[in-house]
Amino acid sequence: MAKESLKVLTESMFYVLLSLLREERCGAEIVQYVDDTTAGRVPLGPGTLYTILAKFQEEGLIRETAVEGRRRTYVITERGRALFRRELSRLKLCIADGEREETR
Repeated sequence: MAKESLKVLTESMFYVLLSLLREERCGAEIVQYVDDTTAGRVPLGPGTLYTILAKFQEEGLIRETAVEGRRRTYVITERGRALFRRELSRLKLCIADGEREETR
């Protein structure tokens, strides 16, 4: 059976891509960005982060730009940007549906 590529992102995945939209970052910088952006609401431990980064590299959503010792730096690819935009649109539709239903 062929492996299916990502169609829907988890919250952690969404924020990892968000962290790379404007600049390349290493793992520690990604964790700090997500923590700052979400005020700690989305915890991103090393196991979760490096699983996501490996999956994203495998899917061609990010690529490594530098390796200095154990520090690896990543940048989002055009494919990653496209997936991020699709997910953002999907989430906006979910919010609109929820708000519409709530006001009925």
